[in-house]
Order: sequence, then C-alpha cells, then structure tokens
Amino acid sequence: MTVHFIGAGPGAPDLITLRGRDLIARCPVCLYAGSLVPAALLDHCPAGARIVNSAPLALDEIVAIMAEAHERNEEVARLHSGDLSVWSAMGEQIRRLEALGIPYDITPGVPSFAAAAAAIGTELTLPELGQSLVLTRTPGRASAMPPGESLSAFGATGATLAIHLSIHNIAQVVRDLVPLYGVDCPVAIVWRASWPDQRVVRGTLGTIEEAAVGGPERTAIILVGPVLGSRDFAESSLYAPGYDRRFRPSSADSIFIGKP
Repeated sequence: MTVHFIGAGPGAPDLITLRGRDLIARCPVCLYAGSLVPAALLDHCPAGARIVNSAPLALDEIVAIMAEAHERNEEVARLHSGDLSVWSAMGEQIRRLEALGIPYDITPGVPSFAAAAAAIGTELTLPELGQSLVLTRTPGRASAMPPGESLSAFGATGATLAIHLSIHNIAQVVRDLVPLYGVDCPVAIVWRASWPDQRVVRGTLGTIEEAAVGGPERTAIILVGPVLGSRDFAESSLYAPGYDRRFRPSSADSIFIGKP
C-alpha cells in the first residue's frame, strides 16, 4: 500500500502526466483538493472508488483517511493542484505519514506558473534580459514570509518574478516593485491558467493595479519582469552556426570531434 501524491496540473484536465493518470486509475481511494483540482480528473478513478474532497477537511481528518486505507491495504491517490513542490501542504502530510510508517511516493505535475507563461506566450528567461525566475508570494493568513524573503529582496536581483497567492495584495506588490523595476516594467496577471474561464490582464507596474480592478480575488499569478512580451533580446548561442557543441561540432578542429 502506498499513498501517491500526484500533481494534478494547473487546471486543464489533460495537463496531467501519464503516470499521474495511471496512478489515479488504479487507486481505490482518491483524495482531491476540490477547490482547485478539476472534477474531470476523477473520471480516471476506477469503478467503485472512494472519492473524497479534501477541501473541507482538517489535516488530521485527511491523514485518518490515509491511515484507514493503509489498514485495508488500499492504495491512495492524493491529488493536489499544479506541482507538489511548492505551496501544496504536502510536507506536513508526509511528516504525519512517516510518523505512522505509511509509505508514499510523489509524481510531479505541470506547475501553474508554466501554464501562466504559456497563456501569455512568453519565455520567462531570455538572453541578456532575464536568466532567473523567482517563485514567491506575499504574506497571507495561512503562512507568513520568513525574514529576508521579501519582494524587495527578490526584486533587487532584477529577475523575472512569478508571484503566487497575492492578487489580494496587488497594491503592495506595485509599491514594493516600482522602485526596483520602474513604472514601465511589463506585468501580466493570469487568473485560472489553463481553465476554460482563464483570464489574462497585461499592463505595467504603473497600470496593472487599475487594470486588475474587478478581477477575481484568488487563483491568480502575477508575472513581473522585462522579459514579458519583449522582442528586443539577443539570441541564444545554442543554435548559432559557429557555436561549438557536442552534438554539432563547428569545425574539424572541434574539441568534441570523436567524443560520444
């Protein structure tokens, strides 16, 4: 018996890995975060599966269901939105399972920031404009930010920012970042990336707060950085004709000639 933590992807039912889909199909118990995981994924559950929406449950109640399944030797599919490596609350569940001696494994999923970037048709790292991506958030009721992990600290790097769980703090985001990126820095807000009701608003740090008025107050990612929508950037050397590389030696004198 194993508890399978599965990244269910950002919203579109077909943005789940084949491994995740196949695990769902073989598990007689499925726990899913109903507020964020599309119901269509539950169609992969086997006939007669016990399907439980974990949204209204406390941590102890969730773990109790896993423990009961363990006693019955029933595998559990535990579905979380996006990818499990960030803001999934998986860590606290794993800690409980380890204390109980219940085995688990993890199947990654398509992260929401990737779906948001796809929605606006943008690569988040471009040569000479931005080669780093910071995944962060602002303080909320569920979690405070550790000392040093502020927008101002991350913004000082000039990196592309993918700011999660912070649409309610858009005014503070703007105040923190304008001194670092300038009022003309491009911004995009993507609500419910990849869902049928996906919504995108684009602007700058000087205009985005007003542009976001009337938008939903949750399930949004705020992308900030000069890479957004830029067409004036250097091309990567990777595909340049004269770039010497293992899989495309540039001359007979290449150091890669004869190497596997």
